[in-house]
This record gives sequence, C-alpha cells and structure tokens, in this order.
Amino acid sequence: MNPDRLRLDAVLALLEQAGHPLPDRAAVTDDGFVQALLDGLCELSSKDPMTGLLNRRAFLWGLEQELDRVARGGEHALLLAVDIDHFKCVNDTYGHLAGDRVIRAVADALRGCVRPMDTVARIGGEEFCIACPSCSPSFAPVVAERVRAAVATRQIEIGAGLHLSVTVSCGGAFATPWIRGAVNDWLERADRQLYRAKREGRNCVRLEEVLSTDVSAEEKGMLLGLGEVESLMIENARMRDAQGLFR
Repeated sequence: MNPDRLRLDAVLALLEQAGHPLPDRAAVTDDGFVQALLDGLCELSSKDPMTGLLNRRAFLWGLEQELDRVARGGEHALLLAVDIDHFKCVNDTYGHLAGDRVIRAVADALRGCVRPMDTVARIGGEEFCIACPSCSPSFAPVVAERVRAAVATRQIEIGAGLHLSVTVSCGGAFATPWIRGAVNDWLERADRQLYRAKREGRNCVRLEEVLSTDVSAEEKGMLLGLGEVESLMIENARMRDAQGLFR
C-alpha cells in the first residue's frame, strides 16, 4: 500500500471530521487540490475546534501584529479578557456536555456583538479574549459593556428543554500608542483587570486607567514624516471615524 496515499487519506479524514469543505479527489494532481489541502490544514491549526474561534496560538500571533500597528499608527487598541462566571458549577450541576453548550453559546454571543475588525478567540477552558483595534479609552467602556450584556441576556439551551443563563467578567487593558509593547505584558494587564472584576462581584467590567499619551498634529507629522497640513487632515478624518464607530 502506498504510504503517500495513507497520509493523504489521513489529511482528508481530519478535514472531514472538522467539517471543512473537502477538495475534489478527482483533481488530486492539480495545484488547486494541494492548495485547498494546505488552506484547510492552516485553518485547522488556527481554530478552536469547539467554537470555531481563533485558538490561543493564532490569537497571540495576531496580537503581535496589532502591537506593531499601534506603534506605527499611534492609536489605542483594547484587549479584553473574558471569563465565564461560576463555570465549574455548570459542569458539576448539569454535566460537561451542558458545559460545552454554554461555551459555544458564549462564543456565539461574543462573535455577534463585536465589530468586523475585532478578533475573538478562545484561549483555554472558559476563557476568551477580544482584540479591538482603533479603540480609545473613551469608547472602551461601551465596547466592554456590550460584551458583558450580550452574554448576560442570552438564554442557553442545555438539553432536555432546559435553559440556562450565565454571566461573564471582563477585564481590559490598552496597547500604548507609539510604543512597541510586549504581548505577555498586554495579556497580564488585561488579566489583572479580569481578576479585579471577579473580586468585585463578577458580571462586571473593569478597565485599567490610562495616562494621556496625546501628541500634537505636528508631533504626529514628525513621527510619520508628514507635513503639518497632511497631519491635520489625517487627525480630523480619524476623529470623524471614531465618532461614528459605536453609534
């Protein structure tokens, strides 16, 4: 038996089990077939199989790119750490299958309440993270509260006609404009605020305080190599966009 065929069948079986569309076997020698296999494997390696959200590894890579963007562009970005409250009680009371349904429902709620530019990930167990680019400290409370409320108002069917409501605690931290920070530091600061939300009653949001890092249009122009008029035009456009983000 051809060992290459064995490996191909294993890849196709893996994609099928994950619910990924399979390429046409009749085109096995075609470049498109190989590309479809590679695309499918890349997606499997980056997705959480239970929820379809990004997994921890892919999310951390995305945070690195976001920190680069913040350092170059000078805009805040928000990182939210989200944890399901009293999740162990759900598993202990209703069983792990019900717990899995709760995790999937919370993932759907988070995915449905963020902007297209935001990224939601399941980073382990009942823990999620959301990266929100171009999100200033003045908008962050609205974003975080929307996340909390989206879960709290959801009725989750856990089987046998039973429905359950759960809540989440949220902690948020900001990437500092014009500075290339470290991913681990950003995550740790968001986690500290999450633990604070847990200590202070759960089903709430806690965000870190941010020192002002505002710079003038002229200073931004110097950082970006732009003239004063161009800098003012960019700043005015950014403010107009920001005002419309969360109406």
